[in-house]
Amino acid sequence: MSDCIFCKIAAGEIPAEVIHENDDLLVFRDLNPQAPTHVLVIPRRHIATLNDVQPEDAELIGRMHLAAKAVAEQEGIADAGYRTVFNCNAGAGQTVFHIHLHVLGGRPMGWPPG
Repeated sequence: MSDCIFCKIAAGEIPAEVIHENDDLLVFRDLNPQAPTHVLVIPRRHIATLNDVQPEDAELIGRMHLAAKAVAEQEGIADAGYRTVFNCNAGAGQTVFHIHLHVLGGRPMGWPPG
């Protein structure tokens, strides 16, 4: 999608602090971090919301979570604990309509969130 900021980041048109990437995924630091470690895991392929995920995307969603685990280990937050979050649509806080998995850690997380 030509107007999607995450598609532009994935294409290298907009700079980001990339910490992991492969053919399917990109992981970069959030510009507005909500924790000492706050990264986003995005698929390179545009999918607007979780409501748009199809059964054939199940493996991609799984790979996003495996990337989150690897990044948590890389960032040194895996053992202390971290949170992963998908927001779906504006009412849940989604502001960029390209699915992305937040990985947050480095501080205690309260419950319930939000």
